[in-house]
Amino acid sequence: MSFNLPTETIELPSKGLLYPEGHPLSEGTIEIKYMTAKEEDILTNQNYISDGTVLDKLLKSLIVTKFNYGDLIVGDKNAIMIASRILGYGAEYKFKYNGAEETVDLSKINNKELDESLFTKGKNEFTFDLPASDNTITFKFLTHSDEAKISQELDGIKKLKKNESPELTTRLKHMITSINGDPDGKTIREFVDQAFLARDARAFREFIQKIQPDVDLTFFPSTSTESAIIPIGINFFWPDVKIG
Repeated sequence: MSFNLPTETIELPSKGLLYPEGHPLSEGTIEIKYMTAKEEDILTNQNYISDGTVLDKLLKSLIVTKFNYGDLIVGDKNAIMIASRILGYGAEYKFKYNGAEETVDLSKINNKELDESLFTKGKNEFTFDLPASDNTITFKFLTHSDEAKISQELDGIKKLKKNESPELTTRLKHMITSINGDPDGKTIREFVDQAFLARDARAFREFIQKIQPDVDLTFFPSTSTESAIIPIGINFFWPDVKIG
């Protein structure tokens, strides 16, 4: 017997511009279903929690649109997570921040404004001129597959060198696609390790923050006049799961 489950269509922060023509997400939307008891089983699965895969297992179960999950741009993934939380447990989200209990309305979270003039539809590659060194790099926005590779690489480094955690440079090596027109991976890694000036790296991060498709997760804590980022992790769902 088949059952009719309600679904919702979610607008992606990338507007589909980063996916190649014909890709299921290239139209800028994705269909997800409402959470069921099956998804609550996923959220309480200790193996998934321990190995850090619980949120991805959850999203894979909720997404109705058929595509390779590894293709998902990180900012789009964040939008799906917000929508899933709202559909599953409502828009009110309470959490602790700096010792105080905060409450935000998730339904008021918007996608970041996108400067479409900087995008070529169907192409995930951008150019940035480094201001201090005059080098030119091309780069891409990371996908779920990229993030998985980064995690594997960092885990391998940690096993060999327990006191090292080169997360920033490792992410740069996976994000940059060429240096002065040279796409060779060895060249990119040597540049990041030996020649990427701190001033250039900072300017690059600021540029990425400005144009990257994502959701706006900033909020104003009750204990501060400056904005902060809404914390999202397993606790984003976990407090709302009721068993028995």
